[in-house]
Amino acid sequence: MKIVIFDMDGTLLDSQKDITISINHVRKTNYDLPALSESFVVEAINRQVRNLPKLFYETEEYQEGDRELFEAHYEKQCVQNPYLYEGILELLNQLLACGIKLSVATNAPTLFAQRMLSHLGIYEMFDVVIGADKVEFSKPDPQMVHEILNFYSFDSQMHKAWMVGDNVKDMLCAKSAGIESVFATWGFSPDGKYETLIHMPKELLDIVL
Repeated sequence: MKIVIFDMDGTLLDSQKDITISINHVRKTNYDLPALSESFVVEAINRQVRNLPKLFYETEEYQEGDRELFEAHYEKQCVQNPYLYEGILELLNQLLACGIKLSVATNAPTLFAQRMLSHLGIYEMFDVVIGADKVEFSKPDPQMVHEILNFYSFDSQMHKAWMVGDNVKDMLCAKSAGIESVFATWGFSPDGKYETLIHMPKELLDIVL
């Protein structure tokens, strides 16, 4: 058995426009702060070490009102502008045709992930879609990946698994979980420097097949 675990945002789909719109909604509504750019938001999210409340809302930690307002806004916003990266749909179809098992491990809330993947018509392709709310520790902790591997009764002596992502958290998560990692440069982090890089989705086929 072969298993490919995908990150979602910045790997399968581009969601930066909607994330930024919802963050700016909170900034304007709760703090009357000026809008942030999409590039700033994506770079901040993908930093290995960062304080997102400070970067986004100028608070030392997330305030409950900010979290609630963001989630209420993003629940509707998250399906307004996301799109699959070029070649992703073809890649998923080819992997499934070859008997590869597919799942998603995302630090986004599971509900939003399900909504976005369903909106883009690919949700049913995945056996497991697990978000940060379903585990005690999100990526780079390997808990999310361990749960997916347990679903498949993964045996490292008999099976192979890869984590495909676009940031350091995905790579560290894979390493901690004891599986191989593949860094996708077409998403939010084009300048990744990792052992296994792919620049187009179809390049993954040469690795896993």
